[in-house]
Amino acid sequence: SLGIKKPLLVTDRGLASMAITKNALDILEDAGLGRAIFADVDPNPNEKNLEAGVKAFKDGGHDGVVAFGGGSGLDLGKCVAFMAGQTRPVWDFEDIGDWWTRASLEGIAPIVAVPTTAGTGSEVGRASVITNSETHVKKIIFHPKFLPGIVISDPELTVGMPKIITAG
Repeated sequence: SLGIKKPLLVTDRGLASMAITKNALDILEDAGLGRAIFADVDPNPNEKNLEAGVKAFKDGGHDGVVAFGGGSGLDLGKCVAFMAGQTRPVWDFEDIGDWWTRASLEGIAPIVAVPTTAGTGSEVGRASVITNSETHVKKIIFHPKFLPGIVISDPELTVGMPKIITAG
């Protein structure tokens, strides 16, 4: 058990309106874990999405993240959980040398990853890809704590995805 009592489900805008997301929120609510969602996630998540996600996490008093979706939702969810406990800018944790050691371990929230597509591998990775909105350069943000504590890999979740995503 990760000890999460009030998770924030992080997903992308497209998934937010789909039945599988409603079902996931129903499951959380039925388990007494609330029904909070953050879906301001661009196809290539950027630091503005991240800042908004961290704000939603803190303002909602959340203590964990359910990263739900494809690579974008999973990457941003993991980064929200990580950055909720940091005071430095996200770019200070780019995957360069030992930059990851700059992180404060206190306040890094636990992560449950629920992939709804196959292929990105974000659910088993220790990094997230975040795009700098000014330079449009993708950066790899790394820390061992990005590795989700629990992964729910259910192939049934891919069944309702658009064919273009499944074939991806």
